[in-house]
Amino acid sequence: MQSIDAAVFGRVGIDLYPNQLRTPLREVRTYTRFVGGFAGNVATGMARLGLRPAIVSRVGPEPHGEFVRDFLSAEGVDVRFLAVDEHLRTPPTFCEVWPPDRFPITFYRYPTAPDWQLSPEDFDAEEVAGAPFLLATGTGLAQSPSRETTLAALASHRGTTIFDLDWRPALWEDRGEYSRLAREAAAAADIVVGNEEEVAAAAGTPENLGVRTLVLKRGEHGATLMHDGKSTDVEGHPVEVVNGLGAGDAFVAAFVQSLHAGRSLEEAVHRGSVAGAIVASQLACSEAMPRLAELETVLA
Repeated sequence: MQSIDAAVFGRVGIDLYPNQLRTPLREVRTYTRFVGGFAGNVATGMARLGLRPAIVSRVGPEPHGEFVRDFLSAEGVDVRFLAVDEHLRTPPTFCEVWPPDRFPITFYRYPTAPDWQLSPEDFDAEEVAGAPFLLATGTGLAQSPSRETTLAALASHRGTTIFDLDWRPALWEDRGEYSRLAREAAAAADIVVGNEEEVAAAAGTPENLGVRTLVLKRGEHGATLMHDGKSTDVEGHPVEVVNGLGAGDAFVAAFVQSLHAGRSLEEAVHRGSVAGAIVASQLACSEAMPRLAELETVLA
């Protein structure tokens, strides 16, 4: 069997996005269902760009979980390590869409969700440790045993580790706990990715994170690459925003694909910004992830 290019840890479920834009959730009548969550979106994005990612997570035993597994498998994502929880249901996430910059999210993840129950028994630790890339997120640290499983995977990985700060205040009871755990994960990672709000929640300032490489996402303004004490601004790619959710996941997918292809950090950030803009111009997240030909066309 072909070895995997990347192991993607984290949240996966279904996104229920309103067919009525600029409408309060209480008034929305119909939705379209998509696969969602960091792990689902990023794994899909990388597969569409030609990589072979494995998703390391959990779904429920009901038809929504089957929908997630079937979609990812059809996209070329390795689902061997997408475990099925025997008891917990696949979580839905609802959002409102108020372009260009307001997209409130309503999570259904309490008291817990399948991916927060991720354990070392759910995947082949040696295969995951040997993959060229491993990706993990702050959301995966919000509960045990996913917390310990994620931190252990970061610490034991032999390739390039990328930690996405992924600060979701609604999923944490204690902001201080997020800060402590995010800094622990960041210390174990080669590259940290996050926006200004996420960096502030984790450490206050980029300098306080104490990492060698930080990619600071700045939305339509692009991103700032902080590497070995040097800061480089990378311009964004202007689009008419429909739904900003998922743009960061597209960014990460294209960023990793670019590094896998041997491109420089700065070029990887630029390509990630363009991929994020492509997704922001559409309603969906996972199903809007660009394929390599589309990304290259826009870049050209």
